[in-house]
Amino acid sequence: MRLHAETALLYTLLAFLSLLTVTLNLLVIISISHFWQLHTPTNILLLSLAVSDLVVGLLAMPVEGLRYKETCWLLGRLMCALTPYLSYYLLSASLGNMVLISIDHYLAIFDPLLYSSKITLNRVKMPICSCWACSLLYNGLILMEHMALPDRFSSCRGECVGH
Repeated sequence: MRLHAETALLYTLLAFLSLLTVTLNLLVIISISHFWQLHTPTNILLLSLAVSDLVVGLLAMPVEGLRYKETCWLLGRLMCALTPYLSYYLLSASLGNMVLISIDHYLAIFDPLLYSSKITLNRVKMPICSCWACSLLYNGLILMEHMALPDRFSSCRGECVGH
């Protein structure tokens, strides 16, 4: 009985954290998208970060929580192959967006008088697209073997290991 209560509490906590992550990032996305006054280079970087974090909260957090708690993989062979790719892709895109935000802040502090003329909306979109594309390519390359043979380390049917 105690084990079921702990499991229920853990799933409730995971669901709450995922919902909180999705809700707060959705508020950021809606705010920046809706109000044209917020369409600045820094806020576009924050928008990209919020999108990646929203998808982490929506997909990666629940699936990874399920994978770590359950002894048997319930989502099938395809999801076993795609789960690490999706998780790593979203997390590295999120990290890349944080790096871009840090660079943006550095440039704003280092050269504040020329910042607004050097850093424009169009100039900031290219690094954002590059961040997402590089994350997609990098994680595809490092996880290519796993996606081809997702159950090579499985010891029983329904198990998903090796990532």
